[in-house]
Amino acid sequence: MTQQQITIGSRTSRLAMWQTRFIIAQLQQAWPALECQVEPFVTKGDKTLDQPLPQIGGKGLFTLELEQALLDGRIHLAVHSLKDLPVEDAAGLTLGAIAGRADVRDVLVGASEATLGSLPLEAVVGTSSLRRQAQLLYARPDLQVRSIRGNVGTRIRKVQEGQYDATILAAAGVTRLELDEHISQWLPLEVMLPAPGQGALGVQCRADDEETLRLLAPIHQPAVAACVTAERSFLYHLGGGCATPVAAYATQEEEGLQLTGLVAALSGGKQIHVTGHGDPRAGGDGWELGERLAQEALAQGAGEILANA
Repeated sequence: MTQQQITIGSRTSRLAMWQTRFIIAQLQQAWPALECQVEPFVTKGDKTLDQPLPQIGGKGLFTLELEQALLDGRIHLAVHSLKDLPVEDAAGLTLGAIAGRADVRDVLVGASEATLGSLPLEAVVGTSSLRRQAQLLYARPDLQVRSIRGNVGTRIRKVQEGQYDATILAAAGVTRLELDEHISQWLPLEVMLPAPGQGALGVQCRADDEETLRLLAPIHQPAVAACVTAERSFLYHLGGGCATPVAAYATQEEEGLQLTGLVAALSGGKQIHVTGHGDPRAGGDGWELGERLAQEALAQGAGEILANA
């Protein structure tokens, strides 16, 4: 690789390509002479659309092919939705930048004015997320939650065709694709806490690739990184992966990082909420805060909930 040319791996969905173009724009703003070539990938998660995500593994389903290409030297970096990326770095790889966090909330896509409260009794809601299922059933125990697969546009179409009464999607993906008109309700955080890292982009590269790390340094956002580190630490110290009913959201406050974590039973019958502040003197990276709140959740019975999930 020369200083002015890099190859970027990306999944082929519209959203993945949007995210890749966003990172390219950030890089080229920092390095105007930089040439960026995109290498497309279809991952196992993209190919296996006939089974719910938790049944086919969940963790790493959308990242493994890209990680192998990084290790093989075929690409210099890969752009991921951070919520899809396992907390533990694959051997030899690292997160070179965390950037571009959008609205972290989930949204309801249903009939034009549908809300979670106004959906008919026993309405069918599509989601493959155990986190969303658990929180949906806590709010509305009567709902029928069924698996739904496909990209953002496909899931919206399935609702429009009447296969489901509604679906839950990350606001970030819907707004990035300019599909806001299909949102019938922005779900409040008190009802639907997001996945750790939701809305943020993670840029992965080889840990020993000093040149790529140097190119990524200007686009890294430390404040965003501190928040998502706390969230991902909470998930990690619970022993959970992408396919577990765990939610977390951190913000930067005057008194330091504030993190709220949630572990919820799939049946909707029980939720464990924990919240706390980080110590600014600890460097503010969030890892200690996430670990501390995970231990609080485990002390309240989170381990049993996750074992049953």
